[in-house]
Amino acid sequence: MTRPLLCETVTGSTLAELRAARDASTGADMVELRLDGVADLDVAGALADRRTPVVVTCRASWEGGRFDGSEEDRRRILTEALARGADYVDVEWKAGWDDLVRHEGGRRIVLSHHDFEGMPSDLEARHRAMRATGAGIVKLAATVTRVRETLRFLPLTADGVTIAIGMGAAGVPTRLLAARFGSVWTYAGQGVAPGQMPAAEMRERFRFGEVTATTAVFGVAGRPILHSLSPAMHNAAFRAAGIDAVYVPIEAADAEDFLAFAEGLPMAGASVTIPFKQDVMAMATAVDPDAALIGAVNTIRREGAGWAATNTDVAGFLAPLERRAHLQGWALAGARVAVMGAGGAARAVVRGAGRAGAAVTVHARRPEQADAVAQGLGAAVGSWPPAPGSWDVLVNCTPVGNLHSVEESPLPGGPFEGRLVYDLIYAPRETRLLREAKAAGCDTLDGLPMLVAQAEEQSLWWTGRRVPTGVMGRAVGLGGEDA
Repeated sequence: MTRPLLCETVTGSTLAELRAARDASTGADMVELRLDGVADLDVAGALADRRTPVVVTCRASWEGGRFDGSEEDRRRILTEALARGADYVDVEWKAGWDDLVRHEGGRRIVLSHHDFEGMPSDLEARHRAMRATGAGIVKLAATVTRVRETLRFLPLTADGVTIAIGMGAAGVPTRLLAARFGSVWTYAGQGVAPGQMPAAEMRERFRFGEVTATTAVFGVAGRPILHSLSPAMHNAAFRAAGIDAVYVPIEAADAEDFLAFAEGLPMAGASVTIPFKQDVMAMATAVDPDAALIGAVNTIRREGAGWAATNTDVAGFLAPLERRAHLQGWALAGARVAVMGAGGAARAVVRGAGRAGAAVTVHARRPEQADAVAQGLGAAVGSWPPAPGSWDVLVNCTPVGNLHSVEESPLPGGPFEGRLVYDLIYAPRETRLLREAKAAGCDTLDGLPMLVAQAEEQSLWWTGRRVPTGVMGRAVGLGGEDA
């Protein structure tokens, strides 16, 4: 089965920099040499001693490039590249160089069109016009703000000569799933274009080269989401189990946008995170009892004509906590658990701790929010902040202390008189809360083991197969007793 190629874009302000970047490219089948922006440009030097096929591009400033010379000079550069044996040259459709395309019989010509304003309403007409020139490869790139917009590319790539790319965060699936989108090849790079990522990352983290047109697609939907650790975990699990599946980030505008994309591609299942958990639950055709009680879902899978939904945060929260309690020789049943926060994560924690037999209190800055969580899940309401000596296990379900507030703590200075402090934040792994709790003599647990445990439950729910111990944890650097 034919798989798309991966072309890595390289740039440089000097010829030496360009050649160094070209030769440092790893994991790519081809290299795009961006000659625009090279001060001491020498076409022959750029092509000499290359080890992989190349696409030579000299992008005009009027189409997002750095070449601001005359069109005559730019055409001379590209014509010389053809004469010196470049595998392909990239010619902008708007340049109007149809005679150059005809002269080459379309061979070795990538006719490209980039729309940085958005997805053009007449995309199909532009594609037909570009195909009519006889160019060997047609490249369409458009900025997308809604992931469902990328579905418009699907009918166009059936010709076997088209490259379709959605630029920007919402368009990332078109790069990672080039085989599903039908592109001849796609582009990697160090962010030369919006949404690009290095070729090595695409192959190692996102299984590029293993994905075919029939590979099952999973992903994580949220906003923002490109920072997510979930792809590393799930793709490692699929690879270890020999499952023909891939997992990608889906930065959707809203839940409706995400589900439209998931239906149109189609996808087999997905993780759902902030801010879509409640909205996706409302659109699911079947919701399990735990998720319904919590009021949010974090996982869906295709069932018949609809979507079944569940919430693996309960199991994910409990697994590392019960493992730690067992190792330390104490039981969660009967322990006093104080939960700080009143959002979806807090509801899952309250549900899990209560089911394990703990005495749970909910603490929030706004008492009415704590009461709404507690009443629905059979817990008590506690003061804010939790009173000294009132808890054995303290769980932080607020975002205070994450990468946007690393010097802050939901309980600055404590006091920490309980047994264990559990912070659901996993970046950074040691928050100020955990650092101060450890200094006071408390055992601590960060959020990364929970992230891994809930992902293992997701994979089991999707595939019916338990992930081998440690595979997901190792993919995100988890070791020690919580691996």
